[in-house]
Amino acid sequence: MSLPLEGLSAIVTGAGRGLGRAEALELARLGAAVVVNDYGQPGRDGSGEASTGPAEEVAAEIREAGGKALAHTGDVADFQQAGRLVELAISEFGKLDILVNNAGILRDRMVFSMSEEEWDAVIRVQLKGHFNTTRFAAAHWRERSKAAGGPVYGRIVNTSSEAFLAGSAGQPNYAAAKGAIVGLTTSTALALAKYGVTANAICPRARTRMTEDVFAGLERPANGLDPLAPEHVAPLVGYLAAPAAARINGQLLVVHGGMVAIVERPRVRAKFDSKQETFTYDELDALLTAHYAQRPQGETFGAAEVLGLKRE
Repeated sequence: MSLPLEGLSAIVTGAGRGLGRAEALELARLGAAVVVNDYGQPGRDGSGEASTGPAEEVAAEIREAGGKALAHTGDVADFQQAGRLVELAISEFGKLDILVNNAGILRDRMVFSMSEEEWDAVIRVQLKGHFNTTRFAAAHWRERSKAAGGPVYGRIVNTSSEAFLAGSAGQPNYAAAKGAIVGLTTSTALALAKYGVTANAICPRARTRMTEDVFAGLERPANGLDPLAPEHVAPLVGYLAAPAAARINGQLLVVHGGMVAIVERPRVRAKFDSKQETFTYDELDALLTAHYAQRPQGETFGAAEVLGLKRE
């Protein structure tokens, strides 16, 4: 029986642990040859010595199950190393078909206490890391499409977060990077559609070392699969990477615990027109103050409204 990703090759960044590991295993289970990328630093803040261990272990796990995989331990936030990652997939498997960007770090701090270095470090790994691999993969697909004289196969799955949708008070750097990743995704989707490539983003909710504080009060069930297990997220990534998802492009999907929600693009909530050539302060005061007076003070416009879900 053929597998949906048979004959395709994939890169998964940050795949040595947590979500990335689950995603790499799922892509391999569906038939893809996988380059498992992980810089291997032990700290979720990007601290500690880089190590080949996590990436090598996941690649070995895939091979032991009968799949094809190799490890790459470079830093995707480094432009040249990201280029070499894409080159590795192409040289080993003949081409690159799927790119899953998952690598990230945390440097949590309230905005009034955050240092420049804490801001830069998260933006570098989360956002620049997504851009770097996307840039080289996109160039590869564009060249292949020109040589073929038509569309080729290409899939990008980026990792955003509900922190950008609903806000996260102690994560201004993380929330900003995850919001920017959505912008990168939609721009990439438009740019690469004519080459046959799709780009989508997910907002996963899962229990990993990155979220150990967030879900500290939610205990794992005694029996059955943890509702916050990364394995709930991986099947959606596998699907978005597959031929069946060819019509899905430039989309944002929230996924966790057996639930997938498609996020609608922002819509205009209310519209006001000036009664003269341009607005005056008094007119804006009368219109907007009255409008916002109908809502609770301090209420934000985030995930609950965008998703039509109550924030948990």
